[in-house]
Amino acid sequence: MSRTPNPSPAPSSDSGSPDLARLADLLLAHAPFDGTFELRLPGVHVSRASRAHKDFHHAVQRPALCLVAQGAKRVLLGPELYEYDASRVLVYSVDVPVSAQVTQASLEAPYLGVRIDLDPARIADLTARVYPLGLPRRGEGRAICVDQLDAPVINAVVRLLELASRPDEAELLAPLVLDEILIRLLRSPLGPRVALIGQEESQLHRVSKAVAWVRAHFDQPLDVERLATLVHMSPSSFHQHFKAVTAMSPLQYQKAIRLQEARRLMLLTRLDVGTAGRRVGYQSPSQFAREYGRYFGNAPTKDVARLREEAGSAGPAPAE
Repeated sequence: MSRTPNPSPAPSSDSGSPDLARLADLLLAHAPFDGTFELRLPGVHVSRASRAHKDFHHAVQRPALCLVAQGAKRVLLGPELYEYDASRVLVYSVDVPVSAQVTQASLEAPYLGVRIDLDPARIADLTARVYPLGLPRRGEGRAICVDQLDAPVINAVVRLLELASRPDEAELLAPLVLDEILIRLLRSPLGPRVALIGQEESQLHRVSKAVAWVRAHFDQPLDVERLATLVHMSPSSFHQHFKAVTAMSPLQYQKAIRLQEARRLMLLTRLDVGTAGRRVGYQSPSQFAREYGRYFGNAPTKDVARLREEAGSAGPAPAE
């Protein structure tokens, strides 16, 4: 596991700011108990956890902005570790299978987070206004980036969550506040990276297109040359750019998607191990069990039994 460098923590005055305290109060109101809740505001999700996680929780995350008002969290993308808390913001730019763990939470001070999904088309429209002369040149980097959390972004997110309890105003004002959040994000140091989400000519967008194909056809054999042709790259260039963004090869990415889907099927539909493996594209039950054990740290039957036992004693893990 490699650890990515995180920015220095924000000044203590930011962590104790009125806006951050107000954000925590709003998250407590919208997340009355542990779990993840989708608000009436499209694409806005809030999470709460009253204890730190012993294990990593696995999910596929779409492009999103993630903030923490209280507590801390870390995310694994392939072998790389990203950490964020109330002083730092995390952005996903491509759909990626990740492992996440709440590292700081208690009954007295629960973990409180908010995730705002990012719309590539809206980002493209606003990018043209924020960067009328074109984007600054910058390497595209990973699908996850972490940076300092700016006070104006916190203030805008607070106003957005306040609208969640005023549906008559939310319909008119929420889109404007969401645009403000995106504009402030685009004007931040993360801006050039975020802008690439909406740029069709960018390598990031091409990788995102390939990712969408893999997610839609995860149970089928993966033809890397055909996938490279689909996104107008040579196989070698495609492999290089795909790994540069996702920290995984295309085959490793497909494997992660397959195993997470198999786990979901066994948990929610109670499929047996052999059927779940076949459903996600494995021809060999032994290969499925072996790769599942490597990925999740336990054999399928034992892993699913443990998750069901945990679900009976605690709420669902925060998703973002």
